Amino acid sequence: MKNLNTIGKSKKKIDALSLATGSAKFVDDFEIKDPLFVSFLYSPYAHAEIVDIDDENAKKIDGVVDILHYKNVKNQKLHTTAGQGYPEPSPYDTVMFDSKMRYVGDRVATVIAETKQIADNAVKKITVKYNVLKPVFDSEEALEKGAPRLHGDERFVPIPVKYNSENNLAAEVDFAFGDVEKAEKESDFIIEKKYSTHYASHAAIEPHSTISYFDEMGRLVIIASTQVPFHVRRIVSKVLDYPLSKIRVIKPRIGGGFGGKQEVFLEPISAFITIKHKRAVKIILSREEVFQSSRTRHPMKVKLKTAVKNSGEITALSLHALLNTGAYGSHALTIVSNAGSKVLPFFNKVKNISFLGQSAYTNLPVGGAYRGYGATQGYFALNQQVDIITRKLNLDILEYIKKHHIKTGETSEVFKALGEGSEGVAQTIHSCEMDKCIDLGAKEIDWYNKRDKQISLSEDKVRGVGIGFSMQGSGIPLIDMGAASMKMNDDGSFNLFVGATDIGTGSDTILAQIAGEVLGINLDKIIVLSSDTDLTPFDVGAYASSTTYVSGTAVKNCATKIKNQLLKVASNMLDSDEKNLVIGNNKITDETTNKSVTLGEIGEYTLYTKDQFQVQANASYVPQLSPPPFIAQFAEVEVDKRTGEIEIIKFVSAVDCGVALNPKLAEGQIEGATVNGICYALTEEYKFSKSGKMTNKTFNDYKIWTANDMPEMKTIIVESDEETGPFGAKSVGEIGINGPLPAIANAIYDAVGVRLYHAPFTAEKLYKELNKK
Repeated sequence: MKNLNTIGKSKKKIDALSLATGSAKFVDDFEIKDPLFVSFLYSPYAHAEIVDIDDENAKKIDGVVDILHYKNVKNQKLHTTAGQGYPEPSPYDTVMFDSKMRYVGDRVATVIAETKQIADNAVKKITVKYNVLKPVFDSEEALEKGAPRLHGDERFVPIPVKYNSENNLAAEVDFAFGDVEKAEKESDFIIEKKYSTHYASHAAIEPHSTISYFDEMGRLVIIASTQVPFHVRRIVSKVLDYPLSKIRVIKPRIGGGFGGKQEVFLEPISAFITIKHKRAVKIILSREEVFQSSRTRHPMKVKLKTAVKNSGEITALSLHALLNTGAYGSHALTIVSNAGSKVLPFFNKVKNISFLGQSAYTNLPVGGAYRGYGATQGYFALNQQVDIITRKLNLDILEYIKKHHIKTGETSEVFKALGEGSEGVAQTIHSCEMDKCIDLGAKEIDWYNKRDKQISLSEDKVRGVGIGFSMQGSGIPLIDMGAASMKMNDDGSFNLFVGATDIGTGSDTILAQIAGEVLGINLDKIIVLSSDTDLTPFDVGAYASSTTYVSGTAVKNCATKIKNQLLKVASNMLDSDEKNLVIGNNKITDETTNKSVTLGEIGEYTLYTKDQFQVQANASYVPQLSPPPFIAQFAEVEVDKRTGEIEIIKFVSAVDCGVALNPKLAEGQIEGATVNGICYALTEEYKFSKSGKMTNKTFNDYKIWTANDMPEMKTIIVESDEETGPFGAKSVGEIGINGPLPAIANAIYDAVGVRLYHAPFTAEKLYKELNKK
């Protein structure tokens, strides 16, 4: 796109200086007068009923204000902690304090004290008697007849979906088209494999945090490290039966979210205490608490069956995804749905497809939203299956993908058959540069000089290359909504108010760039205020890769309304025809006379001079479509055959995200997601004792990469023009996490001929497989 002022330019983040100097305020930086502090007592058992709680010795400690648990918090409301649109598609299976514990780390009681140290000490003085129950840790076993039951009959889902707490079934969704059975019989061969992915922590640098207090007008204020401030307001209101109009939620700077802060499990506790004691409350989780008692990536087992002709055509595909949702069903339906809805449309020429997605309750930590959101798990299976098929038929996998993937102007029956937990929306692809992504990525990794070559630079180490492909989405069509409002100031600057939630992604900057492009002004003329439920318009929040596409379109529409007002005023001031006016460089110019008026002059004119009015506008946007970004990711690995150690030599990502509104920020999103995916493939792993207790709850034992671990990385932005997006843009925030897991798995096979179906790919696991071979 040509002749643009801010779009397509790598503008500095508007909060960069404050973040770099440490002046940006996160939740823990807010100074609150005389706050109460909170510590939690957690269950040591994976499955147990509380027989009795004795808190008398804890209450005797000087400085203890209160202790909360199921015996003294009455009339609790069932709810879900999933920060989703209302009514939520997740089960209402949670209360603040329950008498039944469902995993090690489940909340037993809360101590409120004058200092954190006092609260921590008091927790140790609480005595609890448990009736220990038999746990179930495996998702398949959980669905078997006679398995220990986690939830009672009172649990429910507020929308009509399949749910059966008696059988530990937290969610189920299915669809099919064509005749799978017939196509299987007519195929030349069938490949049927089982794959599994594992637990992972979001590992955001800032832990879950919240502050609550009453302001001078008696309204409840919640400052929260959240991706979903408007959902927080709604959920707190409903759980506590407290007027929504008396709740204000503020999102300050956020130290990372990645889906983990789409959950609302601390804010109701904090608000409850503030309401009860009329005191400010601060809750900051420790890293151990984040690991064990917040939310995780859902483990998933995938059974993938493909019927194939000798030509390579996949005539039928059956995918069964079984999600381990842990003790509670947050996002249980929508994530398992995405293992189908985001994955199966990629090969849209497959005429016969069946999909079954199930989520099972187990006595393990609770799953939740996590970057990739089900697509990551599904693409792990599909990518390896394609590698297996093309190797069996001696086909070029790159050309195979280019031949069979969905293309511009095409659709997939899956789009309509399945959305995020319900029937989807029919849509046609308007932009796709997948072929170019494959070609450029292959060139950068030097694919054809390395594939099947088993290059060895030493006696025991062998190299291989692999590919991972994927598509994602841009918001949830007909469900997500974003809004924006703007007003003009005397000097020609503008206030931009957005409900969209910047969690470190740079969305405040991107949205300012969109508004600036429409109005022909620089970013220093736009003052952004985001995510304050009192001051900013509604937005669903930062999830589903929605911000650029959904909130960005709302901003563009709002800025266009402002522009039209400015042109009308300038027409009067210049005595010109509006058709001859152009806006740019902080002024409006009559192209026929070359007369101009600055935006500052317009601002003063509208406020002080004649026919005064406030230049202002608002706009909302609900997407009709969810245009997918596309990505091809390539891994080059070196495997030590003696030890099983795996080293990433180079990783390449070539992505079509439409027009990159800010190329550097887009690259940062891809590289961050890619490293997230590489760590998930190689090093991140929840380790449990036989009793279900997580045993590696610190970064000393749970390995995520640092700068010293990084391989050579290359990100290639391949632009397309998405006609439905703001200035041609699509999403970019999630898709980069989908490819590392399968790309590395395929590269390992290319190096040593060992197929790893179950992540993560530890040296120990590969060493055992090498010895079997």
